Amino acid sequence: MILVLLGTQNNSFHRLLEEIQKNIEDGTIKEEVIVQKGYTKFESRNMEIYNQLPASELYELIEKAEVVITHGGVGSIIDSIKRKKKVIAIPRLKEYNEHVNNHQLDIISSFNKMGYILGIDDVKDLKGALARIREFEPKEYIQNTGNVIKIIEEFIEKN
Repeated sequence: MILVLLGTQNNSFHRLLEEIQKNIEDGTIKEEVIVQKGYTKFESRNMEIYNQLPASELYELIEKAEVVITHGGVGSIIDSIKRKKKVIAIPRLKEYNEHVNNHQLDIISSFNKMGYILGIDDVKDLKGALARIREFEPKEYIQNTGNVIKIIEEFIEKN
């Protein structure tokens, strides 16, 4: 099963769900796809879509997922890597009115460089990421404040 997490802030990420739909239709994605869409308006016959799930149900789905596809939200990424999931992260971008700035590029880049996730810059790279994620071995995330501080410091230094 593939779990898609689009966060809970009032931002749409329609582009990502459109790309996932294309990958289902062309046979790249054969697994069941479950989506927590937040504020994104999207309908599909091929995906099980929820606005927002209670935390306990969401964590159960993360545990069951083979792959998590998420936006560049720190909470969604950490919730997934803490559970040793293979994560593909794609940023919401300002130029598409998906966020107020492009900070998710930096967040994803930081987690990617540390080996926790497979980060891509654009939804058009999803097909390639789906092919690579099967062989991807994420670094084990050990929860400690130092890791989070390092990610935040790298983010601040770039901005």
